[in-house]
Amino acid sequence: MGFLEAVAIFAAGMAAGTINTVVGSGTLITFPVLLAFGYAPVVANVSNTVGLVPGSAAGAVGYRRELSGQRRRVLWLACASLSGGVIGAVLLLSLPASAFKAIVPVFIAIALVLIVIQPRLSAWLTRHRPRARTQLGPAATLSVGAAGIYGGYFGAAQGILVLAILSLSLDDDLQRLNAVKVVLTGLVNLVSGIVFVFAAHVAWAPAGLIAGGSLLGGALGANVGRRLPPPVLRAVIVVVGIAAIVHLLT
Repeated sequence: MGFLEAVAIFAAGMAAGTINTVVGSGTLITFPVLLAFGYAPVVANVSNTVGLVPGSAAGAVGYRRELSGQRRRVLWLACASLSGGVIGAVLLLSLPASAFKAIVPVFIAIALVLIVIQPRLSAWLTRHRPRARTQLGPAATLSVGAAGIYGGYFGAAQGILVLAILSLSLDDDLQRLNAVKVVLTGLVNLVSGIVFVFAAHVAWAPAGLIAGGSLLGGALGANVGRRLPPPVLRAVIVVVGIAAIVHLLT
């Protein structure tokens, strides 16, 4: 691995750590970068998942004030997310690599649509949030588990899906719900990453660089990431995501 490649992967990890904390689509940065440097799609996805775990942990620590008083809620949803993450990781390793290469462009396209409509989605969620509902129903819990399956398999825009589910199900401050989202998506990355460490081929050099970058980015995302211009952030994600789709289809 050359110096410039290492710098690029570290920078992508830092950007992904920040984006995952603020929005929830950092994979759309790191995954295409690994593809561009010649890593096979499944190896890139596995290494990316392992590398992003420290960033999620840093983001959760940064949101510890918003997490205060939500222990019971987080523990309940964590069970659904962990179960989903394991299922998604097993599906990734069980299905042929050709299936992943065929399915992921569709997932990336869906993620990009979510990124583009995120401002309108947030406004809609604000208007349609439940009144005085503080407990999640079975449908919402199952939906969080389904998002975990998606996250364990690929994960781009998993955070947006989880935040949408929480916002539609609970009457609470969005920053507090975003803090829960950071924990849940981080747990999905953690449990799927553990599965990958023992059962898949991890490219440890890029995974380590992404880990270091995402750790720094996660801390930045929790503290200053909210100040990033959202249109610029979305534009970068869309451009990189489209590049990944083109790379996978050619």
